[in-house]
Formats: sequence, C-alpha cells, structure tokens
Amino acid sequence: MSKRLPGPAQWTTMRRLFPVPFSKFTPFLLEMTARYGNLFAFSVPWRRYVFLNQPALIKDVFVTQQQAFSKSLGARSLRFLLGEGLLTSEEPLHRQMRRIVQPAFHRERIARYARIMDEAAANFVGGLEPGATFDFHAAMAALTLRIATTTLFGSDESGSTQKVSDALGLMMEEFPHVLVPFGHLRQRLPLPSTRSFQHARKTLDDIIYGLIARRRESGSDNGDALSMLLAAHDAETRHRPSDQQIRDEVMTLFMAGHETTANLLTWTFYLLSQHPAIDARMGEASAGGDLGYVSRVVRESLRLYPPAWLIGRESLRAVTLIDGTVIAPKTTVLVSPLLLHRRPEYFRDPDRFDPDRWLGPEPPPFAFLPFGAGARRCIGDEFALREAEIVAGAIARRYSLTKEPGVNVATAPLVTLRPAGPVPLRAVPRSSYVSGQPATAWGSTDGSHSRLTQHVPSNEQ
Repeated sequence: MSKRLPGPAQWTTMRRLFPVPFSKFTPFLLEMTARYGNLFAFSVPWRRYVFLNQPALIKDVFVTQQQAFSKSLGARSLRFLLGEGLLTSEEPLHRQMRRIVQPAFHRERIARYARIMDEAAANFVGGLEPGATFDFHAAMAALTLRIATTTLFGSDESGSTQKVSDALGLMMEEFPHVLVPFGHLRQRLPLPSTRSFQHARKTLDDIIYGLIARRRESGSDNGDALSMLLAAHDAETRHRPSDQQIRDEVMTLFMAGHETTANLLTWTFYLLSQHPAIDARMGEASAGGDLGYVSRVVRESLRLYPPAWLIGRESLRAVTLIDGTVIAPKTTVLVSPLLLHRRPEYFRDPDRFDPDRWLGPEPPPFAFLPFGAGARRCIGDEFALREAEIVAGAIARRYSLTKEPGVNVATAPLVTLRPAGPVPLRAVPRSSYVSGQPATAWGSTDGSHSRLTQHVPSNEQ
C-alpha cells in the first residue's frame, strides 16, 4: 500500500487469532479498533486485510467502486455448504439468479406470505406452556424453518425440523476450520467432524432434492420461490438454472430465511428479558396494534446483534479509496456491522437497548448495515423484517419471556451471529405483570445495557 495504515504486527495478529482465527475475530477487532482507530491493516503470512469502520469508506467499497471487488475468501468458502447460490456466486451468475429470484420477494408476495407467518406465529404462541422454561433459540429455529419452507418452497417441512437444524449447526461449526491454511483438506480426512459434516450435507441435500423432485412431479406453480426457480429463465441471457443451481439457491434461502431470522428473534427476546420496562411496553404495543414500536424493537435488536456480523470483499486490483488509502490487489476488506452499529458518533449511548432512539434522526448512510449494501444487499430483507415483526408481536401480546437470574448468553460469531448455546427463557403470561414489572414468582431481571464485551466469547470459549 502506498499509504501505510496503522495496525498490529503480524506476530501480534497470529498470537491473538490462532489456532482458529474466525472464532476470535470479534475480541481481536475490538482490541485493535480501540488501539488503532476505525481504519487499520493487519496480515497473516498468506493474506492481507484492511478493516473499515467508517461509513463513507464502506460506501466506496460496497457501492461506488463495487466492481473492483469480489466476494471475500470467507464468503467463497461458504460454497462448501451453499454451493453457487446468491450469497457466494460471482458475476454474471449472481446477476442472472438475482433477476430470477427477485420476484419472489416483491411486496405483494410478501403481503401474501404474511398471512402464513401470522398463522404459524399464532400456532406457536398457542402451544406455549405458561410458566415453562424452554430453549428459545431452538424454538425460533423450528418456527422460522416452518415459515421459510411453507412460504418460499410451498411445502411444510416441519417434520424435518430437527434434521435441518442439526445439520446446519454442524456445518456452521465446521466453517471456521475451513478458513485456516489447508482448511479444505480437512474435508478429505477421515475425521469424526468430517464424517459428521458430510452426513449433515447429505441430509440437507436429500431434503432439498426431494422438494425439487416432488414439485417437478406435481407440475404445480404456487407462486413461491421454488416455482419461479423451476420455471424461470433469464430474459437477457436465456439462462435456465439446473437442478444443482436450484439446489444451491434453495440452500441459500434455507439459511438466509431460517437461520438469520431465528437469531434475530432470539436476540430480540433475550434483550427484552433484561429490560422489564421495554418488555412491558412491547406487550402493550403488540396488543394495541402499535406496529411502529414493534418495528423499532426489532430494528434496535438488529443494531445490537446483526445476524450478518462480518462482511468481506476482496480487491481485484489496486483500488484508491476516497480518502486516498490505496488497497493493494488481493487484499481482503472487512466490515463488521457488529462494531459499526456501536459507534458512539452515530448511536448515542451505543450499548444501551433503546428502541426509541429510532424516533430521532437517522444515522448517516452506511452506518447501519443489518442487510449489507449495494448490489449484494440481502434480497430478502423485507421478508425477514416482516416475519420478525409478526412473530415478535404475536409472542409479546400474550407472554413476557424472562430469563433466570445469573443466566447470560454469549455470542458465537460463526457464519451468523448465533447464541453460544441454549437460550433458556420462561413464558410468563402477560396477566402476571403488575404495572409493567414481572411478578416476583418469576424471578427478576438485570441490567439496562448490552455491552458488547459482556457477550463476546473469551478465548477459552
């Protein structure tokens, strides 16, 4: 780089990140940002990195000069799980498939999907046992899977819920190991983790190819994403997706429409469980039809715990950013919404869970990136928001979900920002609340802030 950026020595980077760099990235980035600021460089022997935490520079990379960048190594490594789907493919395939899939997420279709979301959420709430403690993350994974398969694929695969959830979990746990040098060689070794991964992938493939085969046999067109994939061709290129390509897109939609929304809902109610006044107001807003407040609660959860917590691009050539910084070819540029969303310059008292902050001025462009930006912005952002708002409102109308004193859930920053283990919450009927405070029989809540340092796993984890 012609303009030398500050940053740690290579030895410091190696010492902080190894043996599995991905799992230690969050505390590393926190430490280095505190030391070097919001633009710094670091490297390992096989790769150079630049970390951007400035909205103007992020816009430059994601929008203004996006043609100079490709998907990062991390995103490309997801192909071992997702194949060449929208999340991992490059141009021109990405552009072709986006044109094919986009109609499934038009607003009129999302309005149709909303009726299915309403019904699924009502059934879930009706099945809750008052006073019972359960793993809320597992419950949200099952619910969002049912919604995703019914709306996007026209088939309720709830009977396969546990298989899909277990398979995705195993594959995501394997992902960090793929990013280290020669990591892909692990897939060729007869390790227990490798065999588990291969079994998990086969499980998901069997489910998805079964969906495709049944739909082809029936010949029905339900107006969902799978129908469009089976019938579509790209008008500009006459490209018709193969069954393999359809499988890759369905796998991508499985993860984007199931995994990320489950995480969003989990963090939303985990936050509400620690803030009784906000939780009580959420219940009142849900019962009274105040959709604006429900939306602000979801948005604030997205700010504090964005499912897509780390986004990367790789420079195809030397790129000069608007501040004069030169990015060398083959450099990975990293942006972390998890850190960006907590900058005090853009979000006052940034660790505080405060849905009403969204009543004030909007943050600067590209300071809030829960769904990415530019041509790669998440295609299902409106779908995810509508689903989260419907499910959150349905639950909050009838129940407060409280956590036991002393129970704290750390983050597991893998492909998405998952909770690091079960999230035990207790379903307390709203009638047990008096003046917005939970009845003492159900325990107490703690804390008014959600500091990032309290939730990132330590190196030992």
